[in-house]
Amino acid sequence: MDAQVVVVGSYVQDHVWLVDRFPDIGETRRGSGFHVGPGGKGFNQAIACLRQGAPTLFVGAIGDDALGAAAQAFAAAEGLPCRWQRRSDVPTAAAGVLVDDAGANVVVVNLAANERLDPAHVAAQAGTFAAAKILLLQLESNLAAVAAALDLGARHGLLRVLNPAPMHADLDAALLTRCNVVTPNETEFALLLERFAHVRIAAATLAERDDADLHALARRLGVATVVVTLGAHGCLVSHAEADRHGDDAAYYRLAAEPARVLDSTGAGDAFSGALAAALLHFHGRPFRTAAEHANRAAALSTEVVGAAPAMPRFDAVARRFASVPRR
Repeated sequence: MDAQVVVVGSYVQDHVWLVDRFPDIGETRRGSGFHVGPGGKGFNQAIACLRQGAPTLFVGAIGDDALGAAAQAFAAAEGLPCRWQRRSDVPTAAAGVLVDDAGANVVVVNLAANERLDPAHVAAQAGTFAAAKILLLQLESNLAAVAAALDLGARHGLLRVLNPAPMHADLDAALLTRCNVVTPNETEFALLLERFAHVRIAAATLAERDDADLHALARRLGVATVVVTLGAHGCLVSHAEADRHGDDAAYYRLAAEPARVLDSTGAGDAFSGALAAALLHFHGRPFRTAAEHANRAAALSTEVVGAAPAMPRFDAVARRFASVPRR
């Protein structure tokens, strides 16, 4: 079956340490665990989308090295078709992740091959785009590759979803407004507001703001639908009046689903990937149906340590939440 969701983005090999708390500067702490596994925002989201039952294809860059071979092996084991650009001039990306006892995380990443993803390699996938319905992007690849994907997405009428993470220094309004849906977290939303709306707001205070206020701020970004993920405070959905994607309300907040949090790494990726899959599965239903499903998948992802391996499957979401609609 042709891919219905195309994910263009990053692969990163994660190296994760479990600690009771994050060390202070100059402090060495004993860890309680360590593991290595696949990650990267693009790859995480592709796995999340695939595990939610959506036919998915991933486009990304890796080095010609052992970590790149591990990426290919994991994708093959998952049954995820990929269009890898194997580069000999840079290594596969790698990250160091610390996860504390509360499930919070800090990350340092060398994006390596992701920053050399060739726009021509993306453009060469035109046939796949022609058969798809949704394009899912992030900002761990170079912006030229992101723009090339948006070109193809627009040409073939795909719904274009951008998770603007991590914020890119060269992101401009022209690229942002070519997207139909954006899914920032609090920090990314605050940075977007500062750059494109010239409003400075502390990210830590966003969840406390009135929903109408958040909606008004989201409308200043020039994107039809903005979904702000707010961690333990759920998510805020904001639509332009001209296109509510079937929702009765132009804006609303969904509460976070209860979870036994072990590791929040990749929760935002679980949300974005599951949202893309749900928009496909529940096409014709209100956007809220897809957002609720994504919210639930994100919650379940926090109950497993790791990134891509923690992405839940559709059946797991359905078992936990009895109200999950049929695909």
